[in-house]
Amino acid sequence: MRNLLIASILCAALGIVAVAGQTPAPQTPAPSADPYANNAAPGATQFPLAAPAGKDSGAKMTAPAGAINQGPFDPATWKYGGAFNPPAGAKIWNPVKLKMMAGGKVTGGTVFSGTDPETYCAMANAGYDFIWTEMQHDSRDWQAVARMWRACPNAKAVPGVRVAYTDEREIQHAMDAGALVIVVPTIDSTAEAIEARNWTYFPPLGRRSNGGGQAFEPAMWGNVPGGYRNTINDNVVLIEMIETLDGLKDADEIAKVPGVTAVFAASGDLGNFSGFRQGTPDYERAINIVHDAAIKAGKRLCGPFAWRDRPDFTCFQAGSETAAIARGVAAELGALANTQGKPEVGPFAAPPKP
Repeated sequence: MRNLLIASILCAALGIVAVAGQTPAPQTPAPSADPYANNAAPGATQFPLAAPAGKDSGAKMTAPAGAINQGPFDPATWKYGGAFNPPAGAKIWNPVKLKMMAGGKVTGGTVFSGTDPETYCAMANAGYDFIWTEMQHDSRDWQAVARMWRACPNAKAVPGVRVAYTDEREIQHAMDAGALVIVVPTIDSTAEAIEARNWTYFPPLGRRSNGGGQAFEPAMWGNVPGGYRNTINDNVVLIEMIETLDGLKDADEIAKVPGVTAVFAASGDLGNFSGFRQGTPDYERAINIVHDAAIKAGKRLCGPFAWRDRPDFTCFQAGSETAAIARGVAAELGALANTQGKPEVGPFAAPPKP
């Protein structure tokens, strides 16, 4: 009786329905943000391939029978397994990736300083393709970002972010929170381009850790066709920004890095780092270097929204939430905009002329 009770408790812990006289069938794990949620309960699993207790199994030199990777262990020759392959015929579910693949013009609306989920959701439903959540030049934290994204995951614009720099922690926080567009600034070299790619993608293309997060939850992407873990590598959009003279030097190689979806010709900082303003020959040469790199690599080319009619540019950063409010009010009020009364005295009076 005691053994039956213990078995029932184990079955309940594993989500298994036991029928008398039958071996419980394994259940498909439910999507979860907890990377350890589907670990086996203690005592519930046998280990037929485990090393003998207290003995050297010789696993570094000899593979078990039936293993794909035979011979001495060598990371350089390791054949990656198919456990996380997308299902046959899996389709792209990220609308931004789909639009980019079709050559369409993609717009990103910038949420620069807001932390209110309602403000974020208003921007996300305003008509943009993705939201460029600003983390390079704003002081908000990742909890605030995750809260905004979770408020309306199925808005018209998918969640995207410009991280602060090429960094494992920054990019994995973004991906685990549910980002579908990653923008990485100031890519100065091919090595940095690869590093940004590595933390954006799961193996075998990258080195992203399978650490869980709200991206795995059913309320976010846990129930996408084919499963989040198996399909996100095919759906994430990685945009790398070329902003410096060093970046221009390596632009061709940066654009060619596998996994880079697009390169961004940084209109402001290419001026900042070159010392020339838009329209001058030296500035335009810098922009054209990025243009040429994208064309040669067959990658998308991004820039500010003001360049939406510039040849070959198909991906754009639009204005911030505060700029959108100002534009919206001006459009709504028309001739009534900025027609405030003009008192002669008090804090709203015009300053005296010198």
